[in-house]
Amino acid sequence: MTFKKYLLLLLCLPCFVQAKNITISRLTCEMQEGLVVVESCPRLGWAMESPENGTRQTAYEIEIREAFTGRSVWNSGKVTSSQSQLVPTEGADICLNNPFNYSWRVRVWDETDTPSEWSQEAKFRLASDDLSSGKWIGAITRKDSHLPEGRKFHGGELKKPEVKAAWEAVDTLAKKSICLRRTFQTGEAKEKNANQKSGKKIVEATAYVCGLGFYEFSLNGKKIGDSEFAPLWSDYDKSVYYNTYDVTEQLRHGENVVGILLGNGFYNVQGGRYRKLQISFGPPTLLFELVINYEDGTRETIRSDQEWKYDLTPITFNCIYGGEDYDARREQKGWNQVGFNDSHWRPVVVQEAPKGVLRPQMAPPVKIMERYDIQKVTKLNSEQVMAASKSTKRTVDPSAVVLDMGQNLAGFPEITVRGKRGQKVTLIVAEALTDEGACNQRQTGRQHYYEYTLKGEGDEIWHPRFSYYGFRYIQVEGAVLKGQKNPQKLPVLKNIQSCFVYNSAKKVSTFESSNRIFNAAHRLIEKAVRSNMQSVFTDCPHREKLGWLEQVHLNGPGLLYNYDLTAYAPQIMQNMADAQHPNGAMPTTAPEYVVFEGPGMDAFAESPEWGGSLVIFPFMYYETYGDDSLIMKYYQHMRRYTDYLKTRADNGILSFGLGDWYDYGDFRAGFSRNTPVPLVATAHYYMTVMYLIKAARMVGNEFDVRYYSSLAHDITVAFNKRFLDSNTAQYGTGSQASNALPIFLQMTQSTGDKGDYTPDASLTAKVLTNLIKDVESHGNRLTTGDVGNRYLIQTLARNGQHELIYKMFNHEEAPGYGFQLKFGATTLTEQWDPRQGSSWNHFMMGQIDEWFFNSLIGIRPSTTLSASVNEKDGPMQGYQKFIIAPKPVGDLKYAKSTYETLYGTILVDWTRQNGTFTLNVSVPVNSTAIVYLPGEKEPKEVQSGTYKFVAAE
Repeated sequence: MTFKKYLLLLLCLPCFVQAKNITISRLTCEMQEGLVVVESCPRLGWAMESPENGTRQTAYEIEIREAFTGRSVWNSGKVTSSQSQLVPTEGADICLNNPFNYSWRVRVWDETDTPSEWSQEAKFRLASDDLSSGKWIGAITRKDSHLPEGRKFHGGELKKPEVKAAWEAVDTLAKKSICLRRTFQTGEAKEKNANQKSGKKIVEATAYVCGLGFYEFSLNGKKIGDSEFAPLWSDYDKSVYYNTYDVTEQLRHGENVVGILLGNGFYNVQGGRYRKLQISFGPPTLLFELVINYEDGTRETIRSDQEWKYDLTPITFNCIYGGEDYDARREQKGWNQVGFNDSHWRPVVVQEAPKGVLRPQMAPPVKIMERYDIQKVTKLNSEQVMAASKSTKRTVDPSAVVLDMGQNLAGFPEITVRGKRGQKVTLIVAEALTDEGACNQRQTGRQHYYEYTLKGEGDEIWHPRFSYYGFRYIQVEGAVLKGQKNPQKLPVLKNIQSCFVYNSAKKVSTFESSNRIFNAAHRLIEKAVRSNMQSVFTDCPHREKLGWLEQVHLNGPGLLYNYDLTAYAPQIMQNMADAQHPNGAMPTTAPEYVVFEGPGMDAFAESPEWGGSLVIFPFMYYETYGDDSLIMKYYQHMRRYTDYLKTRADNGILSFGLGDWYDYGDFRAGFSRNTPVPLVATAHYYMTVMYLIKAARMVGNEFDVRYYSSLAHDITVAFNKRFLDSNTAQYGTGSQASNALPIFLQMTQSTGDKGDYTPDASLTAKVLTNLIKDVESHGNRLTTGDVGNRYLIQTLARNGQHELIYKMFNHEEAPGYGFQLKFGATTLTEQWDPRQGSSWNHFMMGQIDEWFFNSLIGIRPSTTLSASVNEKDGPMQGYQKFIIAPKPVGDLKYAKSTYETLYGTILVDWTRQNGTFTLNVSVPVNSTAIVYLPGEKEPKEVQSGTYKFVAAE
């Protein structure tokens, strides 16, 4: 083969060496861009660019200043180091009580010891340590609301007469959306005309807002920020998140007005229509603080207190599960602006504070990220209306028209409508249709809808603020589309869009290949992930909206390949830590809004494959970003969970949980049928212990290393004695999950000369052969489920069976992504065959995405902890050093991808043509790639730059 390396010409002058053109392109604080809120001395980072190959950093210098005063806080001096991410700033004079932003910049030296220019400046600020001194305010106290206590209100429990009576006794004011306002004067302008500019100059103004369940914040009539459903939801008895806003530019000299809308969210799930559960931490409530810093060094603080007033909003109903109603006739024009007469508004009451610890929200907000227009319009005739009224269990209006928006998603509709005062438009949304063509919510939770009452003032634009649903179709009742006949003089819907709402964590990769099914499967998974990437990773955006935990680690690598989770993942971990029970047990969901109890519910309450995310996911995060902070912070939580599992084990075997949930066969999907639950549970018990051993080494706890190493050995012995048939080299039932799990975990061990269990390569080979035979005997199809899928795919991949994986998914039959595409799905469905029912917007079966990136494209960290929890891996550095090892399979002609790491963007682009394999790669500055070409054993190690490799196939 031929190795071609394209080098750019180095320009030299006779008197001196010209500095390489190294540019610092991106500054990060705690791996985040923009104004970042931190709780202590931050870790800083930067990415670099250079037109030349082989450029690397050899030293750096950081400078930190107070943004307003310019006072130098810290200068690192020239530090000889290649570290350009997670660089510590201990020793910086960063005052915890400082109300100002900090500015920082950096310069670096390259391998020729030539310095770069100073970077642009970036900012960070410390989280407020005074916010808890404010008062929580609202319309009614929890005590006066008569809200039921507990987390058991779901399913049959809600049908009990005494439970129904308790929820019906809740004061109606505790269910309502309210708006709050507060007027204030800035600085010396209190004594001056509002238009004068001679008042004290505002240099920084920061607002801290926590409105529960959800809020919308406005200042002088304008919404601040573009988030939806803020703050991100949590277990409000454990953690309560607030948001930080820079409002310096929005403040005026003179009088200003703060306006806050409050909705129920997950803080106050009252039901009323469809609801998965009911729970209340209290009635809607607000904590607010605005800190204004003036040029003369003085400071002013506006807090939530008894000076505020409130009134009811036009939102007459809002429930995270049931939908939202809005009566525009109740709008009070200018309510959040200067000059509004609020004499009829009521004084707020001081409420009980939530029990949870107040924390700054570090994770990105949820936003409207995409919009979709109408693709198809269907008017229901009278027969269809009658039939739909029966099948949907609601009276369908004769005006009903069904809109296909073309994409299943999580979000809400936005309408522009014109009509008479008091006319109503109803919007029913669904991801499926009945046989008659009406919106069908039978599988996803009914009734959920939105109702808008017009005020009759020209074009009216509206979308829900505090509820969302998973849908593709919109059924409009009580209105006609623009251009349609309108004999009944109904309101005219001039425009309608589907708003796709999801977490704004940055997309960091692209993927494309010559395979139509693979490309479309990637899109299916992508849309399903986005639909369920809300405050937490939910299972589905309609029926449950709960943070089921297994998908966090089973789909973790795929999620980390696709999205920047540097800030989102720590909040997911905090949710898990908050959900942990005092005895160390982990529930299946976090936040744990509902406790599953009763006949047949034990497996849903806790399962090792779900709870294990607490221990497994921090290592996936560490592998991707080189950041061990989650392991360090949650080590004791991880340890407590592992110890709890030990108490549940019987001679090393765990026998509870959901097992390989939704495995595939000619039976109804649900509990594991192909693979024994104890096998799957015990394998995850072992995995949890092995990761804990690694964590113990990292925190320096040698006692724990020895203790849990002994425990791991005992589990291995018990596992092989219980599940291995040494005569047939099969585990458990011989199912795909039964054999894939022990190979993946290197549990294929046998007794040695001294009676100890040690890895047995011969046994591994035999079990692998049986695994391959089982896949082939099923027509190259899988039989695994939610849990087993990843271990099947990755076990085959790590043992060179990429062609078999290709055959498993390159078709249009069930089980497979191609069948869903043929069916017309636009998001990944809960079951391989969507016709079998269940949700059409789940990402739990999306584990193939990991294979797309780590095998077809071939990008992975140089040390992959998840490859085998038995390996003694070296120190991690994220993607400062990484592997490119593409696996061209089947009839693929090309595959290409970009992946943005902390160090910059990796590019891999390969083609196959006429027996020649061509690979183009781009390696970020200050990083190294180890390149493996197909069919070659010896890799090529290259520094930053662009390269081209050509090999004969």
